[in-house]
Amino acid sequence: MTDTASKPSAFDLTPPSDDERRALEADLNQEERDVLLHHGTEAPFCGGLLGEKRPGAYCCRLCGLPLFRFETKFESGTGWPSFYAPINPAHVRAVEDRSYGMLRVETRCARCDSHQGHVFPDGPPPTGLRYCINSVSLEFVGAGEPLRDPLGRGDGTA
Repeated sequence: MTDTASKPSAFDLTPPSDDERRALEADLNQEERDVLLHHGTEAPFCGGLLGEKRPGAYCCRLCGLPLFRFETKFESGTGWPSFYAPINPAHVRAVEDRSYGMLRVETRCARCDSHQGHVFPDGPPPTGLRYCINSVSLEFVGAGEPLRDPLGRGDGTA
């Protein structure tokens, strides 16, 4: 699903150190912890970013890495924000998920390994993919706004 070698990232994808991870996790509320750290799922049609339509980027709530652009968001009718492609394939990691007696592909942030959602092969052109992502695993950064840089890496803009 994702080819991390296809396009180099302008962002430092080095995982957070143990101390950095503890600091990032300390800032999470319980629902964010359940989804990002314990592979949970928020209730459908309840996420705060489901109806977001402004220009901007959807970034990892834990480490701030930009994951999706507003141009790739579409209305899937599933109750979760859906995208047909990541900002950069190197930013999203695909992991086989066999939980609950199903075979799915889980999506995780490539930098901090936080759970984002799942990707399915039933999306629109041009990719045919549907990245079904939990709102609480993302933060929206409007176009022209600075990206949050909780790791102090001075990464670029989305």
